[in-house]
Amino acid sequence: MNIPISNDIPLWANIPARGRYAEVQTNNPKDFGPEPFVTDIEEATERNRNFRTALWTGKHLQLTLMSIDANDDIGLEIHPDVDQFLRIEDGVGIVMMGNSKDNLPFQWRVEDGYVIFVPAGTWHNIINTGTKPLKLYSIYAPPQHPAGTVHVTKAEAEEH
Repeated sequence: MNIPISNDIPLWANIPARGRYAEVQTNNPKDFGPEPFVTDIEEATERNRNFRTALWTGKHLQLTLMSIDANDDIGLEIHPDVDQFLRIEDGVGIVMMGNSKDNLPFQWRVEDGYVIFVPAGTWHNIINTGTKPLKLYSIYAPPQHPAGTVHVTKAEAEEH
């Protein structure tokens, strides 16, 4: 069986970006779910300039790309019924987890290639301790954000 393949334009090339083209690009974000989808996840993650971009949302799973500015963080959060997997593609940071927002005894330095598993009901945060954006992707099971979610900045994400 011959499957047509095009390497001319990557499927994720329309991921919105911060900068002078952000306004135009964020008006038409693309979530490729729940259709079958294949991408170079490392390249897509490193090219993402948004705080959060939902790249694929299915019935039971969601993939988001994240870019955390230097000296910033994801923000302390908990997902009561959602397990989360995160992978660092570029940058360095500290992950913190615990059973209450005032007690995060699990702390670990993370960098390129590290994965983080956050069990449902666990308070967690990731702090970018580097000098460049921390690039990572997150898999939620079940999905955490509405399909097509794009938050260009952390402030925008906190409004929702």
